[in-house]
Amino acid sequence: MIVIDVASPVPPFEQLRAQLARQIQDRTLAVGARLPTIRRFAADLGLAVNTVGRAYRELEEAGLIETRGRAGSFVSAAGEQGLERARRAAADYAAVVASVGIDTAEAIRIVQAALTSRGAAPASS
Repeated sequence: MIVIDVASPVPPFEQLRAQLARQIQDRTLAVGARLPTIRRFAADLGLAVNTVGRAYRELEEAGLIETRGRAGSFVSAAGEQGLERARRAAADYAAVVASVGIDTAEAIRIVQAALTSRGAAPASS
């Protein structure tokens, strides 16, 4: 379920994008699942069509969804590939951290700093 908080300082398109991305990444939305049309989703959420369109464009640029013309927008298999790539990078990072003797807490702080500097929210502990 998507909830847009109108009182939030986070723009509605970003709230929508982040919630859909999370649902794709945690597999609540399965690969191949069809998303509502932009117009319908906008009406359902009480948002402007351009707001939903921007969220969809950003998800498509990230490889999480694909638009198939008049057939609509679907959860992309590329999202799965992105998760696998992130898992491999994490395993590689863990190996480097272990080889140079950095403790777990410091390694996590390094990752959180990297995520924060790129505009991503760090995971809560």
